[in-house]
Amino acid sequence: MNTAPRPLVDRFGRVHTDLRVSLTDRCNLRCTYCMPAEGLDWLARDSALGDDEVVRLVRIAAERLGIASVRLTGGEPLLRRGLPGLVGRLAGLGVDLSLTTNGIGLARTAVALRAAGLRRVNVSLDTLRPERFAAITRRDRIGDVFAGLAAAKAAGLGPVKVNAVPVRGVNEDEIVPLAAFAVEHGYLMRFIESMPLDAQGAWDRAAMVTAEEVLAALAERFDLVPVGRHGSAPAEEWRIAGTDAVVGVIASVTRPFCGGCDRVRLTADGQLRNCLFATEESDLRALLRDGADDAAIEAAWRASVAGKGPGHAIGSAGFVRPDRPMSAIGG
Repeated sequence: MNTAPRPLVDRFGRVHTDLRVSLTDRCNLRCTYCMPAEGLDWLARDSALGDDEVVRLVRIAAERLGIASVRLTGGEPLLRRGLPGLVGRLAGLGVDLSLTTNGIGLARTAVALRAAGLRRVNVSLDTLRPERFAAITRRDRIGDVFAGLAAAKAAGLGPVKVNAVPVRGVNEDEIVPLAAFAVEHGYLMRFIESMPLDAQGAWDRAAMVTAEEVLAALAERFDLVPVGRHGSAPAEEWRIAGTDAVVGVIASVTRPFCGGCDRVRLTADGQLRNCLFATEESDLRALLRDGADDAAIEAAWRASVAGKGPGHAIGSAGFVRPDRPMSAIGG
């Protein structure tokens, strides 16, 4: 008879039940706050985990470590070949399966992904203006994103969440329009404080639009009713009075939620990260390819999480940026 897995707990007592799995470091956009115009040096194909390897690691996480939810990320995960098939295999493990995407390609894949067992999507969209989208992403593809959002909702991948990163001097004037757009179309809006995870190392805290500024802008247009935070979810939420619409703010920098963090991350090349801002990784790919059994992989996973620090320490004198940018870590 199967027994319940022993919880995956760190030295601060945080129980980890959420796994972010990056399926690729590649992306079809070149967002200015993420990577240079020429892109990055992508992983070699044989460096990335294959489908069987991804499935095995997620199975170990679910069966042995108590991981209950898995979010597929990138780079851009829709670039992964055969994604619906992989989604079907992962969904068969009984985990709550979601995906974060830039929305390009979602219009043609949403139905297949939902049929395979994907439950929800988060779509990144920092502007509603075509010319601004092209300037931010260096690609003229905003129509594909709008189509992807609509297709995701129609396919039942809901609630569809829209993620925006407001940056001073770039798109902070669209906080209210983005929220109104989400209300109109029945999406859930999320504003995320920018973080020092760009490949260029050009992040500037002065350019970061804070959670307080986001809320102040929203309050000029909407009557906001506090909802709070659901469990260990990163977003603080407010309901727009008179509607069922909810808007969230993820204040990773000014209101860090590290004390309740329940997430671990697996990069596309099989490195386990116990924090988004970790400066060390555990090589699960090497264990897989060296023939390690499930118990050995479980032990390595537990050891990594046991060494997790109390928080990211952004803004402190001791903060060290991770070597990998966000596109290589996976959100």
